[in-house]
Amino acid sequence: MNPFVLMLILSSLGLGTTLTFISSNWLLAWMGLEINTLAITPLMAQHHHPRAVEATTKYFLTQATAAAMILFASTTNAWMTGEWDILNLTNPVSSMMLLSALALKVGLAPMHFWLPEVLQGLDLTTGLILSTWQKLAPMALIIQTSQNMDPALLVAMGLLSALAGGWGGLNQTQLRKVMAFSSIAHMGWMIIIIQFAPGLTLLALATYIAMTSAMFLMLKYTDATNIGTLATVWSKSPVLASITPLVLLSLGGLPPLTGFMPKWLILQELAKQGIPLTATIMALTALISLYFYLRLCYATALTISPSTTPSTAPWRARTTQNSMPVALFATAALGLLPLTPIVLTMVS
Repeated sequence: MNPFVLMLILSSLGLGTTLTFISSNWLLAWMGLEINTLAITPLMAQHHHPRAVEATTKYFLTQATAAAMILFASTTNAWMTGEWDILNLTNPVSSMMLLSALALKVGLAPMHFWLPEVLQGLDLTTGLILSTWQKLAPMALIIQTSQNMDPALLVAMGLLSALAGGWGGLNQTQLRKVMAFSSIAHMGWMIIIIQFAPGLTLLALATYIAMTSAMFLMLKYTDATNIGTLATVWSKSPVLASITPLVLLSLGGLPPLTGFMPKWLILQELAKQGIPLTATIMALTALISLYFYLRLCYATALTISPSTTPSTAPWRARTTQNSMPVALFATAALGLLPLTPIVLTMVS
């Protein structure tokens, strides 16, 4: 892609997200979301592969539907209240419609079916943008309007997302689909706590972005797209073959890694709010997700590439990719748990 075009597209991505962040008016926030959608569409279709074009079409139709729902919900709320202010979302029909639209934007269950199929058709760099940056603007709107949403609906969507994300990833062999179901499960953890402690939602979002970025960059560095190719990572980069299982376990939420911090604090807060049954179910759904992370760990660390006659030896020239982003995000994904007291002070 032409560098000037790429710079324009990336600038538009930043502009759309920033516009949504600073908006107090529904029309401006909607415009920011639309700029985001239109900016990432050329990135998704740049390889002109039929699978990429199909993924781009699915993504555009899904986001267009969500945008229409947001515009209709905000218009209905303005009709009933006389204001376009984001915080003045008092109409129950508008709030439910808006939550459904934003859930469709970020891939929350039960509006999550598009995400695995779209992510599977993209290259790893665009998949990284879709899984991290594109979540920021809709999550900002969800956090601002969460106090006007139905609490039971938020809890139900959180539970369903965590369950769907764990259950859907069990039999997957394509790594991009695994990361898509991982995203759905993590979104469930963010949504279920948003009404009680929005700061913990921001913490969970930040740790999710760090861990997902580390995982996508590692996959891009080693050019791995399915479980079978993970077995050849050790021959390409032994260091990454050692770090990748740790990042996967961090995504699963095992101590003493960074991913344990948000899950621990969220379960603690749910218990404080008097809903220990919900906390127990969320912990059990984390076990389901942990299973497919352990499958990837096994393929990476405990298996080697088959040495049968038809197979070819895995080899590649020395990569020219910058290893600094991988190192930074991997460090964040593995070593931030000791900072939990400081982080807890900041979000509380």
